Amino acid sequence: MVSMFVGFFKSVLGYLGLYNKKANLLFLGLDNAGKTTLLHMLKNDRMTQTAPTIHPHSEELKMGNIRFNTFDLGGHETARKIWKDYFPAVDGILFLVDSADSKRFAEAKEELENVLSTPELTNIPIAILGNKIDKNGAVTEDEIKESLDLNSLFSKDTRPMDLFMCSVTKKVGYSKSLEWISGYLK
Repeated sequence: MVSMFVGFFKSVLGYLGLYNKKANLLFLGLDNAGKTTLLHMLKNDRMTQTAPTIHPHSEELKMGNIRFNTFDLGGHETARKIWKDYFPAVDGILFLVDSADSKRFAEAKEELENVLSTPELTNIPIAILGNKIDKNGAVTEDEIKESLDLNSLFSKDTRPMDLFMCSVTKKVGYSKSLEWISGYLK
């Protein structure tokens, strides 16, 4: 009874803009997929030239009535080994894929499957971003779905999961993924 009352009270305050939700959001994907670029775009609303992520870093972002603690963990092979250390406290995942680098789709698929097979993440919403749609050689949404076997994953995995095609540098498509993932946050 008390939790129902608290939930109602929070939703009313949230509707009025007086209550902020908090969520931990991971930016995952292979190196050079655009994770750090997206983080800087969300924080500063502008493009910045970034070096490859060597060490994990976090930023706090406020969007609407949600305060996100974001973690950019890097995507090189060594960095992927520590991803699991962040899983117990995560509320949502943005998994970025470079849609113009089809040579690495098999590797991206393997890493996505590793994330999906992690028991702690069973109910965590995952937005897959097919980034760099503005680049020469970028594949279509259907080609990325086929290459990553997403139709099969979507049909057999019960967690909220969806694909969003985007270009972080052109400021296209990624805002829909954040709106979508926000809808699953408590």
